[in-house]
Amino acid sequence: MGIAKAKSKYHVDISEQGKKNRTYKGVTYDSLTELRFLQEFIEPRMKSGEILSYERQVEYVLQEKFKYNGKTILPIKYRSDFNVIWADGTLQVFDVKGNPDSMSLLKRKMMWCKYPEANLTFICRNLKYGGWVEFDTLKKLRKEAKKAKS
Repeated sequence: MGIAKAKSKYHVDISEQGKKNRTYKGVTYDSLTELRFLQEFIEPRMKSGEILSYERQVEYVLQEKFKYNGKTILPIKYRSDFNVIWADGTLQVFDVKGNPDSMSLLKRKMMWCKYPEANLTFICRNLKYGGWVEFDTLKKLRKEAKKAKS
């Protein structure tokens, strides 16, 4: 019987080998999927000129800290995976997801409300549907496939 790998609460291999697998050009990414997104989506578009630049891990404050009954309530923050500036100058914020949880969906709504110009997009890797697919589109495609199956 083998030794179990150390995993984070998001099922990411946090062992030394896992970190090495997620390291690219000296940067350790949160997940292999995030690293693949950079390699398969962002870098080719940077080379072609579709994307001018990108940043990682940009923090947004969705709700400021405040006092309630004399107690300080911490701010609600969101940290993006990738902020992309397209060739036309528009900003798009990408969050690479396997399957968004309820907290992610709530923060997405808050982000859309407070920072509509950021154009937050949840993106998933799904080879069956062509590689990198927006989460809402993927959800719709899966629903249609399930309907067609029955």
